[in-house]
Amino acid sequence: MKIVILDGYGMNPGDLSWDELKAFAECTIYDRTSPEEILKRSAGAELVMTNKTIFTAEIIAALPELKYIGVLATGYNVVDITAAKEHGIVVTNIPAYSTPSVAQMVFAHLLNIAQQVQHHSDEVRKGKWTKSPDFCFWDTPLIELCEKKIGLVGLGHTGYATARIAIGFGMKVYAFTSKTPLQLPPEIRKMELDELFSECDVISLHCPLNKETQELVNARRLALMKPSAILINTGRGQLINEQDLADALNNETIYAAGVDVLSTEPPLSDNPLLTARSCYITPHIAWASLAARERLMSIAMDNIKAYIDGKPINNVAK
Repeated sequence: MKIVILDGYGMNPGDLSWDELKAFAECTIYDRTSPEEILKRSAGAELVMTNKTIFTAEIIAALPELKYIGVLATGYNVVDITAAKEHGIVVTNIPAYSTPSVAQMVFAHLLNIAQQVQHHSDEVRKGKWTKSPDFCFWDTPLIELCEKKIGLVGLGHTGYATARIAIGFGMKVYAFTSKTPLQLPPEIRKMELDELFSECDVISLHCPLNKETQELVNARRLALMKPSAILINTGRGQLINEQDLADALNNETIYAAGVDVLSTEPPLSDNPLLTARSCYITPHIAWASLAARERLMSIAMDNIKAYIDGKPINNVAK
């Protein structure tokens, strides 16, 4: 059996071990693979693992020996699932491995915006506090989160983890979710999407990307938000119309945004959010803590073991 990893660097830049995978079979690991290299590198492999390398229907059809595609992430839109089913290929993903880390990033962004931690640290280094006539110094609004309303768009694993943190801060938690009110704990109240945007002080996106959710944050919904509202996105970049968000920030329609994902990654130099007012961007690292990647590796190995044993788990191509 031959195993090929097409883009292993993102998951394992060198601080994890591939030894367990190598024990299964002949294993070839590439840091990155261009679209032009996929077929050559995957030829003859029964198992292929990918993170962001895309498997189209054409690529799948051209690899007759392929029986298993392991996606090294939770989202599996990089694989044409319909084509995989037609060819009898098992496609697995890695569910819920990064839940604590992503929820933590939500509040890293939110606390940075609320307290302007990086800004004030930079100002201290510039000597602003040294020159202050008072014992303290601040030059931006400082926002207390207690009693603020946070609206969660989606209430899966990460949404729930974010809700628990928000409750710990004394925030009032609302959610747009398919779950019924009876399925929710008393601390979380169900709310319709437009009402969520108009009523809440913070909106945090935790829904999957699909035809219904693509650009759900657009000019119309941004116009519903309070001028003091904050938008956080640790989900998928395409959930937001980026030009509309940049306009809303620059026009002070909303107060600020913190995003860990963009529609194209790495971003194009003309992405409007890169220069938008009060837009704080991290480079898709919410998932990337060592603890989260260790869980990712462990689940990936479990997926392969289960496949070899003839009892696939986390198969999204059933």
